[in-house]
Amino acid sequence: MSGHSHWSTIKHKKGAIDAKRGKVFSKLTKVIMQAAKLGGGNPDMNLKLYYAIEKAKQANLPKDTIERAIKKATGELESVNFEEITYEGYGPGGIAIIMEILTDNRNRTAPEVRKIFEKAGGNLGETGCVAWMFEQKGLIVIDLDKAEEDELMMLALDAGAEDVEVVGDTYQITCPLDDFEAVKAKLKESEIEYNDADLSLIPKNSIDLDEKDGRKIVKLMETLENHDDIQNVSANFNLSESLLAELQG
Repeated sequence: MSGHSHWSTIKHKKGAIDAKRGKVFSKLTKVIMQAAKLGGGNPDMNLKLYYAIEKAKQANLPKDTIERAIKKATGELESVNFEEITYEGYGPGGIAIIMEILTDNRNRTAPEVRKIFEKAGGNLGETGCVAWMFEQKGLIVIDLDKAEEDELMMLALDAGAEDVEVVGDTYQITCPLDDFEAVKAKLKESEIEYNDADLSLIPKNSIDLDEKDGRKIVKLMETLENHDDIQNVSANFNLSESLLAELQG
């Protein structure tokens, strides 16, 4: 299969991020601040900010924290300047990994991320070394018990989705960026709950891993996700059905 993400399927079930709610809130706040700084504090006029607020609401980030982050970004409160960077590299088994970074000090972040890769048996690469292997799309993850596959397929494709796949014990809906909101609206209208909905870098093709490398890459992805400056991380790997089921359990 291609155009899906095993990591997106397991990361919430395994609790790699949600187990540390304070860190999640910190990351979401940084994203809101950066979006507001670049495009203004009105989410109706700033799509990136709108998506950042939606994601924050999904994680139950308090409303006053969201408002304070926007005020910091627009100069109403004292703030810190962040820089957006994309890091690329390779993990165990030659897996391509791409990360979206928000940092106030790239001289601190780069060595820290490089050390994580080296400890896992991988390495950071040059800019552009793996970016061509990914496409930015809307990605929505839904538990299998939340909808019937045929019904979900029909309504998602009708709303503009490109595909609906069963990955592990979830459905993954992928859609073009322009149709992302329409697909989410259709799901809400049909009262179908989703675990996660976000703009994600989706691999064009994925590599099948054996259990040994599969466990290594999952451990690496968890470590990267838990880094304060890494906002999103994607990789092009498939796990065996048995290992995927174990990690989702």
